[in-house]
Amino acid sequence: MASEAPGTAALDTALFLDDPRALAAVSLIWREAHLLDARRYEEWDGLWAEGGEYIVPIDREATDYAAHLNLVYDDDRMRRMRIERLTSGFSISAAAAARTVRSVSRFVVSGHEEDAIEVCSAQILVGYKRDETFVLATDVTHRIVFGADGPRISRKIVRLVNSDEAVTASGFLL
Repeated sequence: MASEAPGTAALDTALFLDDPRALAAVSLIWREAHLLDARRYEEWDGLWAEGGEYIVPIDREATDYAAHLNLVYDDDRMRRMRIERLTSGFSISAAAAARTVRSVSRFVVSGHEEDAIEVCSAQILVGYKRDETFVLATDVTHRIVFGADGPRISRKIVRLVNSDEAVTASGFLL
């Protein structure tokens, strides 16, 4: 199951959103958005499968993330370090954390295997930080794996619409 570049995900005719696994994946993605907006980062980390990758590429068309420069390319260890910075109160991102509201929609199943499903979606994030309101638009691809402990995120790729422009410190996770 390879990640498609944004806007090129083919509709997978073998699995639609009425499939129980697709519904479970969408429910997990909505739960993730809720936890991130509530800044419940430790709970958010619990949604991840071991070895999960959290990636925010600069090049929206990139598919080989190890060979390209990324805004974020986190494995388990780096994701937990990022959470520590956001929750410790000792970093600028923690001291001036943005308040956010996410809307996630346009779910499309773009791939599936026996124990995994890939779902592409659109996310609009409205944030408020330091007396300013901002809007970010992203295309998101989640790879959700299914195991004995239920669905878990094994990969999340967040493609910012404006990823090739200057990005300021955000104080939140995408």
